[in-house]
Amino acid sequence: MSTQIHDIVDTAVAAGTFKTLVKAVGAAELVSTLKGAGPFTVFAPSDAAFAKLPAGTVESLVKPENKAKLTSILKFHVMAGKVMAADVKGKTLKPASVQGQTLNVDGTHGVTVNGAKVTTADIACTNGVIHVIDTVIMPKL
Repeated sequence: MSTQIHDIVDTAVAAGTFKTLVKAVGAAELVSTLKGAGPFTVFAPSDAAFAKLPAGTVESLVKPENKAKLTSILKFHVMAGKVMAADVKGKTLKPASVQGQTLNVDGTHGVTVNGAKVTTADIACTNGVIHVIDTVIMPKL
């Protein structure tokens, strides 16, 4: 039985632990982008990470009138290029997110992104890589 590698969106859907993220990506109309050529590095908050947000936050963000804010938050979780955990081991980096603001990636004690801990790293996709994080990171809005 071979393990087939899929794009970022299909990989997230198949994992089953990113239902909130997948719903948000759909609401922000970013599905085609994240199915694009890439490569992208996605810091993907798990459903448990979204559950840590204040009650009603996700429901509010997926409303059409909040699409710009939701899009900004989601793009803050994505970097251009494919960065594996080994690429940041022992380093601190400040790459730009595709949203435009700088991310603080710290690989000195495990890997964190803006304080969110990477709980599962290096989930390979055809158009990049997913790193699961335990907290939703927020850009300055």
